[in-house]
Amino acid sequence: MVKAYDGALILADTLLLFIKIFYSIIEGIYRLVVPVQEKSVVGEIVLVTGAGHGIGRELAIKYASLGATVVCWDINQDGNEDTVKEIKKLGAASAHGYKCDVSNRDDVVTVAAQVQKEVGNVTILVNNAGIMPCRTFFDYTPAEIRRIFDINVLAHFWTLQAFLPNMINNNHGHVVALSSIAGIVGLENLVPYCGSKFAVRGLMDALIEEVRIKNGPNCNVKFTTIYPYMVDTGLCKKPKMRFPSLMSLVSPQEAVSQIVSAQRRDLKEISIPVIWIYVASVLGMMPNKAQRLVQDFFDSGVEAEC
Repeated sequence: MVKAYDGALILADTLLLFIKIFYSIIEGIYRLVVPVQEKSVVGEIVLVTGAGHGIGRELAIKYASLGATVVCWDINQDGNEDTVKEIKKLGAASAHGYKCDVSNRDDVVTVAAQVQKEVGNVTILVNNAGIMPCRTFFDYTPAEIRRIFDINVLAHFWTLQAFLPNMINNNHGHVVALSSIAGIVGLENLVPYCGSKFAVRGLMDALIEEVRIKNGPNCNVKFTTIYPYMVDTGLCKKPKMRFPSLMSLVSPQEAVSQIVSAQRRDLKEISIPVIWIYVASVLGMMPNKAQRLVQDFFDSGVEAEC
């Protein structure tokens, strides 16, 4: 009798699961046509790491133009101050600059406490800081490999430990992490960088799941992982592409527009351009030989730096 009852429960749960999956698919298709409305960031306190240049600078300016209070972090104090000055010239919301080495946990903890005291609780954390040396695998020095992981991966842990607890306690917040297309597909001359960006992807996937399980369905702390293609910020010094018109570098402004939109729509992940995350998913279902044939056909990536 008990076994029959348990079997009936499993059958009912299975049927309910399929109904929910079907509904989720329909909802997903609908949202492709009618996107979720972008939420306001007015009054939010947005912290951007690596705000002294490139995507980080453009992100800080964009959020400030939307009415958020922006906190700029960068180890390059001059570049960081230039970002703050540029924001203030636009007459946008308030901006604050702090010198911080995000690869140094003690520095992150100290500066985070200073931000909380002087500005308030960070409600949107954008982990953007990163470096991308391009070499063949055996040309990387041990120090260089460690530096890549310190900045591209471990810095995420230190900032998350500094700011995520308050978000959870207040049931309000958003974490944005910049991974890369190199966090989905392995590329030559970028072995440590790919490893670091795959790590960011794994970190965010696991963190999302842990926060969801421990805090329940009503948790209002959101997470977004971004996978940009090569962005024209100077970080990618020697790009190579067989079809430049099809796979040209993404402008920083276009990248930032999509990053901020994804955060404001609470998307879990997005590639820039959007198509590449779907292409990668389709490739992942192909045999290894077929994947290599497609990759060789497009022949896109980076050349090793001299």
